[in-house]
Amino acid sequence: MKKQSKQSLTYLKFLNLVHAVRQLPAFPPMDPMEERLLNQLAASWHAGIQVTVLEAMRMSQDASATTVHRRLKTLRKKGIISLDIDETDNRIKYIAPTDLATAYFAKLGQCLDLATKG
Repeated sequence: MKKQSKQSLTYLKFLNLVHAVRQLPAFPPMDPMEERLLNQLAASWHAGIQVTVLEAMRMSQDASATTVHRRLKTLRKKGIISLDIDETDNRIKYIAPTDLATAYFAKLGQCLDLATKG
């Protein structure tokens, strides 16, 4: 078998750590679509962009708007996101991370730190 590079070992260690985080009772289980959607939202939030429900429904090229909307509802039920109503137009709802989402992202960041130190 071919010797693995340090980078590939670091990545595999990261994946194992992330798998362990996903098993923690502190975080509700998410399906792959929910994870992907949450990651897309996180990238927007990090860039300082507020995302509306309608915008989120158009974000994914590999899922229908209906599927995305369903996943937003499940993420909300799981306490990972919240919906903030626009101050001037009650029809517009912005998706925001909850404290649980922030804790999840922090835990994933710790996984990255641990994987790169080894």
